[in-house]
Amino acid sequence: MKIFLLTHERELLRPSNTGALAKNVAPEIVEQIIWARNTPNPSLLDAINHKNTVLLYPVDDADDSPIESFENIILLDATWQEARKMFNKSPYLKCLARAQIKPRQVSQYQLRRNQPEGGLCTAECVVEILISKNHIDIADRLDTAFRLFNSKLQ
Repeated sequence: MKIFLLTHERELLRPSNTGALAKNVAPEIVEQIIWARNTPNPSLLDAINHKNTVLLYPVDDADDSPIESFENIILLDATWQEARKMFNKSPYLKCLARAQIKPRQVSQYQLRRNQPEGGLCTAECVVEILISKNHIDIADRLDTAFRLFNSKLQ
């Protein structure tokens, strides 16, 4: 299993970025790729062409396939507004199956405004993916690291 964090370049500069936290806690599973509109990363394209890849993206027309049935998961790591732009400007993402997760709890991450109801930050999404894929120990480590990270920022 691989989780690809497709990260907007501005996200790298934000101290509130939780994608970096997920990458640091689970480097064997989480790979961070900087989004490039015109020159997509070759390993990301390989995963897309593998046909066992899903885009975790909150849309009304998400596929009914459960996320745990996919080997590779792509997650947009950006603000909600940037993520929408990334999706809209990346034709290579539009061919992917899209899935959503059903969060077990309300997001604990309250640092960013304009967060949609039911929306989770990147680290919380990765925790949910790890749990759904039965990587409970790694999910617990990331959840603990996220709670500490979140408490320091508030």
